[in-house]
This record gives sequence, C-alpha cells and structure tokens, in this order.
Amino acid sequence: MIREVEGPAGAPWERPLHGSLDRLVVESEALAGNPLGDPSRRPLYVYRPPGVERDHPKPLPSVYVIQGFTGQLDMWFTRQAFEPTMIERLDAMFAGGGCPDAIVVFVDAWTSYGGSQFINSTSTGRYMDYLTDEVVTFIDERYPTSADRDHRGLSGKSSGGYGAMVVPMLRPDVFGALASHAGDALFEACYLPEWPRVARTLRDHFDGSWDVFFAAARASDPPRSEWMDLLEAYGYAACYSPDPINPGRALLPFDAHGRLIEDVWAQWLAWDPVRMAPAHADALRSMRRIYLDAGRGDEYFLDLGAQAFAQELDKLGVAHTLELFEGTHARLTYRYPGAIRELVLAIAP
Repeated sequence: MIREVEGPAGAPWERPLHGSLDRLVVESEALAGNPLGDPSRRPLYVYRPPGVERDHPKPLPSVYVIQGFTGQLDMWFTRQAFEPTMIERLDAMFAGGGCPDAIVVFVDAWTSYGGSQFINSTSTGRYMDYLTDEVVTFIDERYPTSADRDHRGLSGKSSGGYGAMVVPMLRPDVFGALASHAGDALFEACYLPEWPRVARTLRDHFDGSWDVFFAAARASDPPRSEWMDLLEAYGYAACYSPDPINPGRALLPFDAHGRLIEDVWAQWLAWDPVRMAPAHADALRSMRRIYLDAGRGDEYFLDLGAQAFAQELDKLGVAHTLELFEGTHARLTYRYPGAIRELVLAIAP
C-alpha cells in the first residue's frame, strides 16, 4: 500500500537545491523580426548560491553559460544515468564551499537551424547583440553583480565553447574571462571531414537540393538522426556565410559533389578562432583567465582545435591553461562546474 507524501522525491530523481534558480522569460528587441521567424521571447535562467538574494549587499562576479549546437535552455535539466544534472552539479559546488559566491546566467540562443554560434548573422539574427547588450544589461540591472567586464566571464562547450572564444575577442568590453570546452576551432579539422558524407547524403536522398532536404525534415517526426549532419552543415553556414541576397538562407562552402567552394570557405575561415586570434591579440591579453579543455578522443578533433588555439595564444604571449583529458565530445557535464570555478576565482572583485 502506498500513500502520497509532501516534498520532492529526492536523489536520484530530484535533488533539492541549496541555492536558487530563477527561471525567467525575457522579450528581446535584438531578436525581434529575425530572418528565421524564431521566437524573440526567450527563457533565461539565473542561479544564485545559497544565501544570495537579489538585494545581496556585496557585488558578485558573474559567469554566463552558453550551449552547444541544437542546445536549448531546458536541456540543462537532462540527466545522464547515475549522474547529477548540470544545475545540481553547480549547486553542489557552491553549497560545498568549493567556489566563492557568483551569479551564474544560462543563456538560450537556439535557432530553428539548431544554433547561432553566438554571433550576428543576416541569416539567423543578432545573437551576439542579444547576449552582450541585452542579457548582460538586464542581469546587471536586476542582480547583485559587479557590472564590469573584469568581473564577467563566459563559458560553453562545443558551439558554446566557440562562442566563449569568439565573443570575448569581439566584445572585450563585456567579458574579461573565458572557458571553452571543446570549442569549434581549427575549421579544417573539425568541419571539412564531415562534408563528403553530407554531400553524398544530399545527392542520394534529396536530389542534391537543400530545399528538398528541408521539406523532408519538416515532414519528419521525429527527425531522422542520420540527417543531423546536414542540418549542422547548413546551420553553421547560416552563421559563417549567410546568403547576402536571401536573408535566412546560407551559402554552403561545398557543392553537391563535395567540391570545395573556395570563396565561401574563405568566409568560414575568417570566423575560425585560431585565425581570428592574431587580429584580437590585445583583447585576448586583457582576459583575466582563459581556460581551455577537450577530450583526447574528441570525435570532431576539437582537441586539435584547442591545441591550435592555445598555440596561437602562446605566440601572442597570452596566459592560458589547456587541459586534455581522456574522453570524447560526449558526457562532459562533469567538467563544467570546475571551469566556472576557475573563472570566478579570477574575476572575483
């Protein structure tokens, strides 16, 4: 016989938080009227450690956390077998005294192509402006943050790790520290190897036409997993090489036969963090902390990308930390809180 009881079920189903997670909804002017018609209303999560209220008397550092491609905000509650969620891991770190108090902000930059790479694009929308100008200002006005770039950090994995490298280079006035877990970098290693398979799938199943692919994708419920490579290729292209004539559309750096289109590929390379670094040396030198890591067995060779970016930092005389660990691109959530701690220690007022 069973009976209903009050309160949460507890571990492993639901671990009560020691701190607080504010689940907000915001309306963005920067995303209004975006070319894809994606929502300008977005969820925004703000974590406060135990004992930190909105009227906290002491200004605190803030760390902004961004997601990988196809990530949307509610996925932070996803649980792997026998593991805490990201929110639970973060809460345990702060509750255990392993990190000074900080405000941690989880930002959603999902698009109907899967992601935004956290940059402005005429084919997806103004996602860097949303993050740097709107979300940061909103948080500083409503939470006890130290409203200064030296006390603000950005962290992410995969496409989020890409954003964590690129956004501080472009907007060092907003972020003064970064942590990148297996961020997209060294584009010839992480992107080029995928394209022959994409071109073949496009040829064999969709008559070499992206329009045919998207029509099939919209009609498929659930989406077929083997089509994800195509969606990723087009989604990245919408960010790096948007079609200047057709907003919302992209120029692909390869044709249906798999042949590289050099001028479009050059547009992609201009967005490679490895190649961007020299032109943004002063911004990188201004960072109070740069933390990089990746699994040695990363399926997209983003360990090589992390190494290449670190090598550029070495050339520029930029202090940083690079950690390569035994692992792949998957199941890296356990590494996120430690990187956030690294940033908080560096940017605490």
